Amino acid sequence: MLHSLSIRDVVLIERLELSFDAGLGVLTGETGAGKSILLDALGLALGMRAEARLVRHGATQAAVSATFEISPDKALNALLDEHGLEADDGLLILRRILSPDGRSRAFVNDQPVGVALLKTLGEALVEVHGQFESQRLMSPANHRGLLDSYGGLKSDVSMVSTLWRDWRKAVAAHQRAEDEMAAARRDQDFLVHAVGELETLAPAPGEEATLAAQRTMMMHGEHLIDAMNKALVELSRSDGAEESLRSAGHRLEQVADKANGRLDEAIAALDRAAIEAAEGQALLEKASVEIDLDPKKLEAVEERLFALRAQARKHDVAVDDLADLLNRMKMQLADVEDGGHRLKQMIETEQATRSAYAGAAQALSQARIRTAASLDKAVSAELAPLKMDKAAFITRIDQLEENSWNERGCDQVVFEVSTNPGSPAGPMNKIASGGELSRFMLALKAVLAASDAIPTIIFDEVDAGIGGAVAAAVGERLSKLAESAQVLVVTHSPQVASRGTRHWRVSKSGSEAQVVTHIETLDIEARKEEIARMLAGAEVTEEARAAARSLLQGTGR
Repeated sequence: MLHSLSIRDVVLIERLELSFDAGLGVLTGETGAGKSILLDALGLALGMRAEARLVRHGATQAAVSATFEISPDKALNALLDEHGLEADDGLLILRRILSPDGRSRAFVNDQPVGVALLKTLGEALVEVHGQFESQRLMSPANHRGLLDSYGGLKSDVSMVSTLWRDWRKAVAAHQRAEDEMAAARRDQDFLVHAVGELETLAPAPGEEATLAAQRTMMMHGEHLIDAMNKALVELSRSDGAEESLRSAGHRLEQVADKANGRLDEAIAALDRAAIEAAEGQALLEKASVEIDLDPKKLEAVEERLFALRAQARKHDVAVDDLADLLNRMKMQLADVEDGGHRLKQMIETEQATRSAYAGAAQALSQARIRTAASLDKAVSAELAPLKMDKAAFITRIDQLEENSWNERGCDQVVFEVSTNPGSPAGPMNKIASGGELSRFMLALKAVLAASDAIPTIIFDEVDAGIGGAVAAAVGERLSKLAESAQVLVVTHSPQVASRGTRHWRVSKSGSEAQVVTHIETLDIEARKEEIARMLAGAEVTEEARAAARSLLQGTGR
């Protein structure tokens, strides 16, 4: 819920600190006192559109910070984790700074963030209902999700979503196979020829490197053999390396017994060196024999190497990928030759996944129809106490054409209303008047409160266009809603104001040169006077004060 709000230099507000509690909070004041400024300021912190006009004249910047106490919420915590954010002891601070040129900066717990993220967080924390604004509850784009939440259909929607993705993957795989089949049929002659060439060549992975190494060695074979022969001559001389090492070792062995062991390591090292020299000579003789100087063999190696590289260039692949290319081409030809057996399997998979999706989506549709009946009944029950017992709330569910099916099913859900018996139903914002619309929204929100758990709900003049018993009924419903969510109401109705558990009065003062908006928290006596003013108008009478006391006593305040 909203814990506190700090405002600096927003329009007529110089400096303001407000704290909030759970329950129903009401804001009252004269028309033009600045109640809308307060909501505009909060909107800044919630990521709403920033306008340069909001910066107080003469100020270098406007700043708003909204602090929220948040309870464990998987979706909200996942969003915070995704952006490397976390609540500080259960508190989340959304802050926005606005410059006179209209540019703004956004922060979450003092960490810079994009305004889009600030808006996403704001929408998860606060829902604002204004009388004539386009609202989340009025947008048909949200109605299906609200109905599903109310009916507890999350797992059903998740299953449909999974089956939808499976079906679309199968459709995509089938389409690719169709394209490949069509290409294979078009290019069948080319494929036959290419496969024949590659099968004759029989490429193997790693072969290019082996052939290139052989070619390099054979091209320099004469130089290699000349060098190796000269080395062998040196090693084979009577005074060659091995002979010299053994002779030196023999001489030391003759006097070793007189050296008290000091020559033993040297003798052993010379012996090992002689053995290594003999082994090196043997290996050199072997390598010399293995070098093939046959020009025909070099020509054969070069011919195969160049043939492999030519095929790789022809098909625009690496030489080592020629073997895989040959297998793919064989599969394409096999598909054409066997009448598209693989394609047939993919068609069967697509049909099976479509059937699974359609079955689950139809079951979801039936669940939505049952849920819609329950929702309509619950909203109608809320409308009667709001003096709209002749009005009707209708959840219309239409089946979509198959090309419009999606991961949330095959239904279009729209909330409609009828204000008079016999009159056709239509969208809420098209059918209902301002006062009726406010009550429809309140009734709907009261029903959805438990499933659509936005922790803080703000109603801006939800009582516009109503009074008397209807206003009292609205106040009662707001009070009931505040049992499950924090509710803040900007109101001109004394009946609604009397229901508040906390009451603020908005006023403005100053000279012609400078006007400032103030907000004060009212105690019980100040509340009586404010409600009396709302009842009486400009001149507060004793009768109005008595009526105010009666209203407050009637609500237990």
